[in-house]
Amino acid sequence: MPAPIRFALIGNPNCGKTSLFNRLTGARAKVANYPGVTVERRSGPIDLPHPAELLDLPGTYSLFVTSPDEQVARDLILGKIAGEAKPDVLVAVVDATNSRLGLRLVMELKTLNRPMVLALNQMDAARNRGITINTAGLARAIGIPVIETVAVNRQGTDELRKLLAEFAENHAKNPLPADTQTLSLGQLDELSRDDSIEELYQRIENIMLDNVVQPEHLPRWQERLDVVVMHPVIGLIALFTTLLIIFQAVFAWAEPVKDVITFGQDWLSEFVSLNMQEGVLKDFLIQGLIAGVGAVIVFLPQIIILFFFILVLEDTGYLTRAAFLLDRPMRGLGISGRSFIPLLSSFACAVPGIMSTRTISDPRERFITIMIAPLMTCSARLPVYALIIGAFIPEQTVWGIFNLQGLTLFALYFAGVASAALVALIMRRNQTREHYPLLLELPSYRWPMAYHLLMGLKERSWIFIRRVGTIILALSIVIWFLVTFPGAPADATRPAIEYSFAGQLGGWMQHFFAPLGFTWQMCIALIPAMGAREVAVSALATVYAVGGDNVDAALGSALGQSWSLPTALAYLAWFVYAPQCISTIAVVRRETNSAKSTTFFAIYLFALAYFAAWATYTIASWLV
Repeated sequence: MPAPIRFALIGNPNCGKTSLFNRLTGARAKVANYPGVTVERRSGPIDLPHPAELLDLPGTYSLFVTSPDEQVARDLILGKIAGEAKPDVLVAVVDATNSRLGLRLVMELKTLNRPMVLALNQMDAARNRGITINTAGLARAIGIPVIETVAVNRQGTDELRKLLAEFAENHAKNPLPADTQTLSLGQLDELSRDDSIEELYQRIENIMLDNVVQPEHLPRWQERLDVVVMHPVIGLIALFTTLLIIFQAVFAWAEPVKDVITFGQDWLSEFVSLNMQEGVLKDFLIQGLIAGVGAVIVFLPQIIILFFFILVLEDTGYLTRAAFLLDRPMRGLGISGRSFIPLLSSFACAVPGIMSTRTISDPRERFITIMIAPLMTCSARLPVYALIIGAFIPEQTVWGIFNLQGLTLFALYFAGVASAALVALIMRRNQTREHYPLLLELPSYRWPMAYHLLMGLKERSWIFIRRVGTIILALSIVIWFLVTFPGAPADATRPAIEYSFAGQLGGWMQHFFAPLGFTWQMCIALIPAMGAREVAVSALATVYAVGGDNVDAALGSALGQSWSLPTALAYLAWFVYAPQCISTIAVVRRETNSAKSTTFFAIYLFALAYFAAWATYTIASWLV
């Protein structure tokens, strides 16, 4: 039985490769309307009569690459990755609304003389723009099969699947010769020299003239909208207003759903309380399990609301414009608009954000972006912020329209962004700056796809629930054990928890954190938060022995009685900066390939967190 035939999707960034990959394999990889979503190759089986595998490669404009993500695509196509065979058939994906740009890569791939098919994607958007493409003529001119597709709604994917099945059937009957020879960059350059760059572009221009008819301008409404959105002043005002509305909604819209979740927790806690005898097991279920996990999962509605807005902005094509809008001010800090997408991704999680820095060509800019990415407030911080803001910031209206709690949350996010800008400026100071112009293709505006929104929210919800059911559950159990054992001696004069392992450990740590105003209970919560920041909430619930009805409100009340306002603000400041995430530190080690850089990353962020918390506590104590 021959080995599965390997197909590889290759094309420009944001041409729809990942949507096509999802349709053909049934996968659920992330899709968005901006370039750089895929930075690593991924693979999946295709349902064909014969065994077949499909590879989804990072987007690239050329085989002569300028960034690490493009190098992954180029090296795999050329067979330069150790242990990775070359794909048997290339599936070049071209955005039909910008076929001239995509044909440059297609013509380069043709020089490799490999089996290839062209998927002309986003044909619906091309027709809406008044673009007409003679597909048969295009196939004759290039000399490969051409299939029209609209990956987001399956149009053309059955025809493409049928064509790939023919390749697979032929491969099963008569396996394609194993092409184990790798191609050096010099050989690739030699192949390309057969045509000068001018001749290549002239040939593409001739193909376009013969087979593509397109209007000279974008639809008028898109041009008018771009005038506003990309205005250097009005555009920035619109961007910050949009972000402010999002943070207001996170607090204002989540309450009804949070009440439903709280009702479920209360019912479960009461059920256990009424139907079990007193003992360690009952205490574990109520204080360790229900209170620990429930204190975190109640924040799921706020996370869903936050990601709903981010997904809408992604799918409409607004984020790429925001990258261009911020390019000039970011260059003043020593980075560029190309860092915007990785930094924005870090608001969801720093791990994919750091990985997507592979799209940055300038090595120094990429290093700085990795160093500041964790300063973007990831979703894991949101439960901690929401808990403390809810406990200490009154729910009142400011200036007639704003919610004070929402403004506080916006201020925390802004503090992270402003600090990242300052750190970037300091790191770039006295560095020689090479100029890498920002080259991003502006996608067309489009209405958000309900399918993408639902899949995105489902994925983010599942990631959060999975963390609750694994990491957070495990750490909650550990915390419950530490605060329960050993028990207090018979002649104890202090609360039992102070004799426990957690009490002893917290007492040792408090010497170091006392200048920040942290109590030993707060110190204990910092330890499991290294595994996942949101565990700090469940750890506090366990340490303060909060259980029973309405865990969220009870924990907030307990904190309000135990902490002062300066202490609460200092704890928030700590979480703005501290790199409390083992996964993030591990991915920094992998992406920088440097123990020295990783050590610097951890030390500078912990030092920044300590200083910020100390300064916040000192100033707030002086003012209150």
